[in-house]
Amino acid sequence: MRISLSADELTGVAEELPAELRRRGHDPIMHGAYIAEERPDWAWASETAARDVAEGRAEQAIVACWTGTGASIAANKVPGIRAALCVDAQTADGARRWNDANVLALSLRQTSAAELGEILDAWFAGNTSDEASDVENIGHLSEIESAGG
Repeated sequence: MRISLSADELTGVAEELPAELRRRGHDPIMHGAYIAEERPDWAWASETAARDVAEGRAEQAIVACWTGTGASIAANKVPGIRAALCVDAQTADGARRWNDANVLALSLRQTSAAELGEILDAWFAGNTSDEASDVENIGHLSEIESAGG
Protein backbone atom coordinates (compact mmCIF):
# COMPACT_ATOMS: atom_id res chain seq x y z
CA MET A 1 0.00 0.00 0.00
CA ARG A 2 1.22 3.51 -0.75
CA ILE A 3 1.37 5.47 2.51
CA SER A 4 2.07 9.20 2.44
CA LEU A 5 4.28 10.02 5.42
CA SER A 6 5.11 13.39 6.96
CA ALA A 7 6.76 14.69 10.10
CA ASP A 8 7.79 18.18 11.10
CA GLU A 9 11.02 16.95 12.68
CA LEU A 10 13.00 13.73 12.60
CA THR A 11 12.81 12.79 16.24
CA GLY A 12 11.22 9.93 18.16
CA VAL A 13 9.21 7.52 16.05
CA ALA A 14 9.62 9.74 12.97
CA GLU A 15 13.07 8.21 12.58
CA GLU A 16 11.65 4.66 12.63
CA LEU A 17 8.51 5.10 10.55
CA PRO A 18 9.88 4.80 6.98
CA ALA A 19 11.76 1.57 7.70
CA GLU A 20 8.87 0.16 9.72
CA LEU A 21 6.42 0.82 6.90
CA ARG A 22 8.76 -0.79 4.37
CA ARG A 23 9.23 -3.79 6.69
CA ARG A 24 5.45 -4.20 6.66
CA GLY A 25 5.42 -4.17 2.85
CA HIS A 26 4.22 -0.59 2.34
CA ASP A 27 5.62 2.04 0.01
CA PRO A 28 6.11 5.32 1.91
CA ILE A 29 5.87 8.61 0.05
CA MET A 30 7.95 11.03 2.12
CA HIS A 31 7.15 14.67 2.96
CA GLY A 32 8.09 17.39 5.39
CA ALA A 33 11.30 16.87 7.37
CA TYR A 34 12.02 13.72 5.35
CA ILE A 35 12.60 15.80 2.19
CA ALA A 36 15.14 18.66 2.21
CA GLU A 37 13.29 20.57 -0.52
CA GLU A 38 9.95 20.65 1.33
CA ARG A 39 8.76 22.89 4.13
CA PRO A 40 8.87 20.72 7.26
CA ASP A 41 6.40 22.70 9.41
CA TRP A 42 3.49 20.57 10.61
CA ALA A 43 0.74 22.48 8.81
CA TRP A 44 2.43 22.29 5.41
CA ALA A 45 3.83 18.78 5.75
CA SER A 46 0.55 17.31 7.02
CA GLU A 47 -1.45 19.05 4.30
CA THR A 48 0.86 17.65 1.62
CA ALA A 49 0.53 14.09 2.95
CA ALA A 50 -3.25 14.40 3.26
CA ARG A 51 -3.53 15.74 -0.31
CA ASP A 52 -1.72 12.61 -1.52
CA VAL A 53 -4.63 10.60 -0.10
CA ALA A 54 -7.37 12.96 -1.26
CA GLU A 55 -5.94 13.08 -4.79
CA GLY A 56 -5.27 9.33 -5.08
CA ARG A 57 -1.46 9.25 -4.92
CA ALA A 58 -1.63 7.28 -1.66
CA GLU A 59 -4.22 5.01 -0.06
CA GLN A 60 -3.53 6.32 3.46
CA ALA A 61 -1.23 8.73 5.27
CA ILE A 62 0.60 9.00 8.54
CA VAL A 63 1.29 12.52 9.81
CA ALA A 64 3.31 13.40 12.89
CA CYS A 65 4.26 16.41 14.95
CA TRP A 66 5.31 16.93 18.56
CA THR A 67 1.81 16.43 20.02
CA GLY A 68 0.10 15.05 16.91
CA THR A 69 -2.69 17.58 17.36
CA GLY A 70 -1.52 20.13 14.80
CA ALA A 71 -0.79 17.42 12.25
CA SER A 72 -4.30 15.98 12.65
CA ILE A 73 -5.94 19.42 12.44
CA ALA A 74 -4.02 20.32 9.27
CA ALA A 75 -4.78 16.99 7.60
CA ASN A 76 -8.49 17.29 8.46
CA LYS A 77 -8.71 20.60 6.58
CA VAL A 78 -8.21 18.70 3.30
CA PRO A 79 -11.57 17.63 1.82
CA GLY A 80 -12.14 13.89 2.03
CA ILE A 81 -9.70 13.35 4.87
CA ARG A 82 -10.60 11.76 8.18
CA ALA A 83 -7.48 12.04 10.31
CA ALA A 84 -7.36 10.52 13.78
CA LEU A 85 -4.81 11.24 16.48
CA CYS A 86 -4.09 7.82 17.96
CA VAL A 87 -2.04 7.31 21.12
CA ASP A 88 -2.79 3.61 21.53
CA ALA A 89 -3.90 0.55 19.60
CA GLN A 90 -7.50 0.70 20.82
CA THR A 91 -7.92 4.23 19.50
CA ALA A 92 -6.36 3.24 16.17
CA ASP A 93 -8.73 0.27 15.88
CA GLY A 94 -11.75 2.43 16.67
CA ALA A 95 -10.66 5.15 14.26
CA ARG A 96 -10.50 2.66 11.40
CA ARG A 97 -13.65 0.78 12.42
CA TRP A 98 -16.12 3.50 13.36
CA ASN A 99 -14.64 6.56 11.64
CA ASP A 100 -13.19 5.05 8.46
CA ALA A 101 -10.10 7.16 9.19
CA ASN A 102 -7.69 7.40 6.27
CA VAL A 103 -4.95 9.40 7.98
CA LEU A 104 -3.20 8.34 11.17
CA ALA A 105 -1.79 11.19 13.26
CA LEU A 106 0.94 10.45 15.79
CA SER A 107 2.60 12.34 18.61
CA LEU A 108 6.38 12.37 18.33
CA ARG A 109 6.57 13.19 22.04
CA GLN A 110 4.25 10.52 23.35
CA THR A 111 4.54 7.51 21.01
CA SER A 112 7.15 4.95 22.02
CA ALA A 113 8.60 2.40 19.61
CA ALA A 114 6.56 -0.36 21.28
CA GLU A 115 3.36 1.68 21.05
CA LEU A 116 4.11 2.50 17.42
CA GLY A 117 4.14 -1.20 16.57
CA GLU A 118 0.86 -1.80 18.38
CA ILE A 119 -0.79 1.25 16.81
CA LEU A 120 0.30 0.24 13.31
CA ASP A 121 -0.85 -3.35 13.89
CA ALA A 122 -4.32 -2.14 14.88
CA TRP A 123 -4.47 0.52 12.16
CA PHE A 124 -3.60 -1.80 9.30
CA ALA A 125 -5.72 -4.68 10.62
CA GLY A 126 -8.74 -2.42 11.08
CA ASN A 127 -11.77 -2.77 8.86
CA THR A 128 -14.48 -0.20 8.41
CA SER A 129 -17.76 -1.11 10.10
CA ASP A 130 -20.71 -1.85 7.86
CA GLU A 131 -23.25 -1.26 10.64
CA ALA A 132 -25.96 1.13 9.48
CA SER A 133 -25.35 3.78 12.14
CA ASP A 134 -21.60 3.81 11.43
CA VAL A 135 -22.17 4.10 7.67
CA GLU A 136 -24.64 6.94 8.28
CA ASN A 137 -22.17 8.79 10.50
CA ILE A 138 -19.43 8.60 7.86
CA GLY A 139 -21.91 9.74 5.21
CA HIS A 140 -22.90 12.66 7.40
CA LEU A 141 -19.27 13.78 7.56
CA SER A 142 -19.33 14.13 3.78
CA GLU A 143 -22.57 16.13 4.03
CA ILE A 144 -20.99 18.47 6.58
CA GLU A 145 -17.96 18.91 4.33
CA SER A 146 -20.12 19.60 1.25
CA ALA A 147 -22.14 22.19 3.16
CA GLY A 148 -18.93 24.02 4.00
CA GLY A 149 -19.02 23.40 7.72
